[in-house]
Amino acid sequence: MNDLTPIAVIRTRAERRRRISLIWAIPLITAMVAVWLAYDTLTKRGPLIEIRFDAAASLQANQSHIRYREVDLGVVQKVALSPDRRHVIVSARMNREALPLLTDKTQFWVVRPRFFAGSVSGLETLVSGAYIQLEPAGDGGTPTTEFKGLEDPPVLRASVPGRTFRLKTARLGSLNPGSPVLFRDLTVGEVLGWDVGAMANEVTVHAFVREPYDKYVHEKSVFWNASGALVQLGGTGIKLELESLRALVLGGIAFDTSEKAGLTPLATQNREFSLYRSRDDADTAAFDRSLRFVSYFKRSVSGLSVGAPVNLHGLRIGAVTEVALKYDKPQDAVLAEVRYEVEPDRIARLDLPVGDDLDRMMEDLVRRGLRIRLESASLVTGSKQIVMDIMADAPAAPYNKQGEFYVLPPLDGDSGDIAGSASALMERLKALPLEQISDNLNKTLAGANSTVNDPNLRQAVTTLIATLNTTKELMASLNKGTDPILRSLPRVAQGLEDAVKHTNQLVTSLDNNYGGGSQLGRDTSRMMAQLSEAARSVRILAELLSRHPEALIRGRAEQE
Repeated sequence: MNDLTPIAVIRTRAERRRRISLIWAIPLITAMVAVWLAYDTLTKRGPLIEIRFDAAASLQANQSHIRYREVDLGVVQKVALSPDRRHVIVSARMNREALPLLTDKTQFWVVRPRFFAGSVSGLETLVSGAYIQLEPAGDGGTPTTEFKGLEDPPVLRASVPGRTFRLKTARLGSLNPGSPVLFRDLTVGEVLGWDVGAMANEVTVHAFVREPYDKYVHEKSVFWNASGALVQLGGTGIKLELESLRALVLGGIAFDTSEKAGLTPLATQNREFSLYRSRDDADTAAFDRSLRFVSYFKRSVSGLSVGAPVNLHGLRIGAVTEVALKYDKPQDAVLAEVRYEVEPDRIARLDLPVGDDLDRMMEDLVRRGLRIRLESASLVTGSKQIVMDIMADAPAAPYNKQGEFYVLPPLDGDSGDIAGSASALMERLKALPLEQISDNLNKTLAGANSTVNDPNLRQAVTTLIATLNTTKELMASLNKGTDPILRSLPRVAQGLEDAVKHTNQLVTSLDNNYGGGSQLGRDTSRMMAQLSEAARSVRILAELLSRHPEALIRGRAEQE
């Protein structure tokens, strides 16, 4: 038994040592995991950066994230006011994998629901909350940990391939960041913004054209402002032109490359172009050669403005470039000076000379009657246009040239001008004595009204009707015997005398109103004489029958 005791003691000690090692394995493993997590966190931990915003925009510490392509690259740790209380400083801990993206060209902005550049974005933040979007720059840039955040997202991401062009213009119009750049009615780019520092003289607009459409921009391409809509009233009715609904709301820029311009080299990055006001101005600029003219008008040029067309046979060959007033000392008069340009390339197969030969040709054209005149371009708007033509019957005028401007004498007449013809017609209508004609008509109508409503006339007509009825009765009595006739004759005679009496009163009334020389007075006088003669004949007949009634019987017997 004494031999087995050491063995039992050894086993008990071994089991005790085994039990103690298993218990201490758990904290050992936990410590190892903590060390591993700490090591992993330290190895993945990136720098602490600061982003300056104008407002916090719903950002929350330890909740709002920083993302790029929907991948979390950091977490906001602190949101505080700047020392001057004018900004908000957001401190964020970035991941180590974000370190290569943190340069002075990197952009940050807060993603939240907004309407910008013609589209709605950030609606998902209504559920997830606002977050900060990171947009790295291209190649280059200096590493930094302090950034200035954007209040609005950039119009275009730096990763989109394409080229940016600089467009010079006198006015921005309705252009905005995000306004579309159009080519053949397709949206191929956006307006990125403009330079503020150069606005004293002109505005430089930065327009981006995406690949593969940027290969259509050549050295001789033309850009124009395509904002809004163009309404034209022509022979075919009202014509409405607009590039797109988006350009109508946000403004827009369009460009085109003609067949001739397509032969020139491709435009390089940041190539400068002129931004024209309209498609017509851009088409005009596409012509390589232009002739400059000036004309002086003594009469009004109201309705003529810069950009008004210069037409030949109804087709545009140029445009007005300047309209101003100028005092002419030799004539001691203020004249309307109109400068305009003509593109001879608009006329097919026209080969104009140059230099002195061109001057001699222009002198010959002026001698043959090359003139201009103003015409109405629209009766609705009252706008004017210039018409150029050779008029053989034009008055002689001397040839003159002022520097590079050829002086063309204008015609002051309104030949062929609808508005001028309408004005001349109105002047003729004004010259008519409308008031005098109206007074005469009023007097004539008043006289006719008094004549028709004269009681003497009505009484005369009534008496005449009664006399005719009596005569009718007389003729009916002739078939019945002499007694009724004899009894009716005095009444007929009396009726005729009454008719004559009333007719005399009517003649007197007419004479007072119209005078004895009027046609109505003469006709009435003749009617009175005839009635008097009829009354006298009836009276003679009555007397004859009173003395010799048998004559009427014998006459009747003879008729039988």
